[in-house]
Amino acid sequence: MGKFTFYDTGIQDMFVVEPTVYGDSRGYFMETYNEEEFDRSGHALRFVQDNQSCSRYGVLRGLHMQRLHPQGKLVRVIHGEVYDVGVDLRTDSPTYGRWYGTILSEKNKRQIYVPEGFAHGFLVISEMAEFVYKCTQLYDASDEIGIRYDDEEIGIDWPDMEGALMLSEKDRGLPSYREVRKMLETW
Repeated sequence: MGKFTFYDTGIQDMFVVEPTVYGDSRGYFMETYNEEEFDRSGHALRFVQDNQSCSRYGVLRGLHMQRLHPQGKLVRVIHGEVYDVGVDLRTDSPTYGRWYGTILSEKNKRQIYVPEGFAHGFLVISEMAEFVYKCTQLYDASDEIGIRYDDEEIGIDWPDMEGALMLSEKDRGLPSYREVRKMLETW
C-alpha cells in the first residue's frame, strides 16, 4: 500500500492527495510529502519554500498568482477547515478558465496541488484555520497578480458565509477574470 492516494480533479495537472494515516490510542502519524512516492505517481515536484498562515472565520484570501515566476502549491490545513480553490489560467491548457474547489481540514487531512499558472485562494469556514503549503517557486511580491474572488465569468461556488466575509484591501481591488485574461494572452 502506498503512503498516498492521488485523486484527479478534472482540471489538468491539479490533484487531491490523501495521506495514509497510521493511528492508535496514542495519536497518529502520517507523511505529508515524499518525493519518491510523488514521482512514482507521475507527480514529480520540487519545492523551494514552505508557508503557514492563520486566519479566522470568514477570511477569504485570493485569488492570487505570480505572473513570471508562477508557484505550484501543495496545500493543507493543520487546524480548522477551509474551502480551497484553484483556477486554471494557463492559456494553452484544455482546462483554461475552469476552477476546482474542495474542503481541506485537520480532520480529513487532504491536500490539494494547485499547479503553476493557477490563481489560488481559500475561505476559512471554521472558527479559525491554520493553513500550510509548499511552493515550487519563491514568493515575489512584485510579480503577484490576482482575480476577484466573486468574478461572475469564473462563477466559483463559495460557501455562504452569511455576511461574515472578510477580505484585505488588496483582494477587494483585484481585477476581473476578463481583465486578467487579456493581460495573460498578450504575454
